[in-house]
Amino acid sequence: MTEQIYSQSARKILQNKKQIEDSLEIKLYIKSGIVILEGHPENEIVALEVIEAINLGFSVSQALDLKREDFIFEKILIKSIARRRNLVQVRGRVIGEERKVLRTIEYLTDCDIVLHGNTVGIIGARENVENASYALKRIIAGSEHANMYAWLEMQQARKNKAFKTSFFYL
Repeated sequence: MTEQIYSQSARKILQNKKQIEDSLEIKLYIKSGIVILEGHPENEIVALEVIEAINLGFSVSQALDLKREDFIFEKILIKSIARRRNLVQVRGRVIGEERKVLRTIEYLTDCDIVLHGNTVGIIGARENVENASYALKRIIAGSEHANMYAWLEMQQARKNKAFKTSFFYL
């Protein structure tokens, strides 16, 4: 089966072509910004997500984490959530001073997060991505940063407690 996708990051993909092909067990052909994928259909689906993540601004190694079964990729369109018309301010709220907001959410959720234009991308384990997505959507909608950090910390504590409890019964 063959899939095609336009890529703004064709150069980045071309530079890492061998690594991507070997990791995903597919063949890549790149011509005029169009990436053509050939391989097993399941591998092509993962490759499409990897290329989409690279296009958004993730590094190749971060994007290749998507080959893990427990990892997902989610995009948040700021325009669809923001109540404000001034998207520069909203993006500022998401990034924070010296990228502090994104770094904090990445730390609390163990996810990789990028902001490209008016789109936020998140890669990580399913539950962690869901938590990061919820917190970012609330921040975009205007919630206080501190409230979202507290909520994320509570989610982490719950997760750790559940892990310790399940470990105890083994």
